[in-house]
Amino acid sequence: MSQRAANRRIRLLGAVLALALAGALARAGWIQVVRAGSLAELADAQQTQTIPVPAPRGTIVDRNNFELATNKDAITISADPKLVTSPATESRRAAQVLGLDGQGETKLLGKLADRRSRFAYVARQVPVAKAKRLERLKLAGFYFTRDSKRIYPQGSLASQVIGNTNIDNNGISGLESTYNDALKGHDGWQKVVKDPARQVIDIQSASDEQPGADLTLTIDNVIQLGVQRVLKQTLKDWQALSASAVVLNARSGEVLAMATAPGYDANLVSVGVPQELQRNRPITDTYEPGSTFKLVTVAGALSEGLVTPGTAFTLPYSIKVADKTIHDSHPRGTERLTVSDILTLSSNVGAVTISQLLGSEHLARWIKRFGFGKTTGIDFPGESAGNVLPLDKWYGSTAGTIPFGQGIAVTSLQLAAAYAAISNGGVWVQPHFVTPAGSKSASAAKRRRVVTPAVAAQLMTMLRNVVDEGTGTQAEIPNYTVAGKTGTAAKPDPRTGVYSTYKYVASFVGIVPAYNPRLVILVTVDEPKSSIWGGSVAAPAFKQIALDCLRYLEVAPDKTS
Repeated sequence: MSQRAANRRIRLLGAVLALALAGALARAGWIQVVRAGSLAELADAQQTQTIPVPAPRGTIVDRNNFELATNKDAITISADPKLVTSPATESRRAAQVLGLDGQGETKLLGKLADRRSRFAYVARQVPVAKAKRLERLKLAGFYFTRDSKRIYPQGSLASQVIGNTNIDNNGISGLESTYNDALKGHDGWQKVVKDPARQVIDIQSASDEQPGADLTLTIDNVIQLGVQRVLKQTLKDWQALSASAVVLNARSGEVLAMATAPGYDANLVSVGVPQELQRNRPITDTYEPGSTFKLVTVAGALSEGLVTPGTAFTLPYSIKVADKTIHDSHPRGTERLTVSDILTLSSNVGAVTISQLLGSEHLARWIKRFGFGKTTGIDFPGESAGNVLPLDKWYGSTAGTIPFGQGIAVTSLQLAAAYAAISNGGVWVQPHFVTPAGSKSASAAKRRRVVTPAVAAQLMTMLRNVVDEGTGTQAEIPNYTVAGKTGTAAKPDPRTGVYSTYKYVASFVGIVPAYNPRLVILVTVDEPKSSIWGGSVAAPAFKQIALDCLRYLEVAPDKTS
């Protein structure tokens, strides 16, 4: 090869090397200047991660500081599919440890194989011991984050009142929902640095979580447990669809117990509990009250000076109002009954006769004054306002049926609150589960006068007669005075409105001790068998609940003879 040809090759090689060097420099400059920001972000993303730190949810306790809802340490397991080396192997090994069935393993495999995503939940709120077993396998791309799981230590105790949370520990029903903002707190976070093996080696920055506030209820666990036991037995004794009860502090409006049987274990909601069992029926469901509603009719007539407890009427067995014939529950001849007798013996004809003196417009006003047709405003979600027809929609016989509690629907809570107003000297107090002392987000109970102290005293005397010598004698408690009223209401067909001849709601609402009221207790039994009467079905349940409460609260007897 000539010297000239060799020189050309050397120059060509030099030119190629110069071009390569220029390209490398240009590439380096482009990376350092143009791509610097995005590449730095990518490197940072590979080395750092922001991990949420869930805030512990506040504990719910009863008035005696007895835990009803609290938290258990758990681990939430997630994965970065782009870092998972073998989706099939890792999903199989994770499924074995976590106890996933075939369908669960297949679902997990689909998540881990989706390379488009950088995040997928493997399992949430896993028991710590189980999560640690999986962590020791060092599966590529798996992360383990501290978490907590909501638990209910007492299972079914007050479960319909307390409610539940979802997988994100947000309240979705009951008091868990009402007070969710206070209970849930505020989550924190940590920005951590990881080594090539994705292990945390440093915490760059962090924001501390703020635990949720605790919630103290007015519920008393001892009273609640006793109520649930009595309802369960009542359900069994009468083969009924359901049975409910409300126990109120007669003076303050505090709910000491509220329950419906059958109940459920709050810890099992995540695996499936019918909504039918979860409803807190005394607040969310309505029923026609029957004779317990006669209190409103009599209270209105007394308040307007139209009658006194001793005012007497000559009453036949039946009376016709428009196109409807109304009769008393048991056949009798024409009798002369006082207003007090009408309430004591629960005469439908007598209630209609009193309401005719009062007039439909005034009766409607008293219904509203007692709080029917609107919610009580209790601190609980989903409260029903009941079903009260506007006065302009009362048809011919409506004025004849509403006075004795037919053609109107109320909640157990509304009715209990109305009787509590009578026991409280005529002052209605808003029922509530939490006082301002129990939570900063709770409101003070509202109060308003419904009837005068004098009318309240007259009604209390008549309600005592109901238990002493009327339809409520099975509610009598040795050594204590009891005031109350029975109710027996036929259930209307929801489609046709025709009243059943065999489906009834039996109820009893009582005040004890009658001379110094401490408790208002309402029991309702839906579709009892063998007997339909409030006096024989619901009154004995009231008696047992009241007796348990009086003993537990150490209330002194008030009966002198």
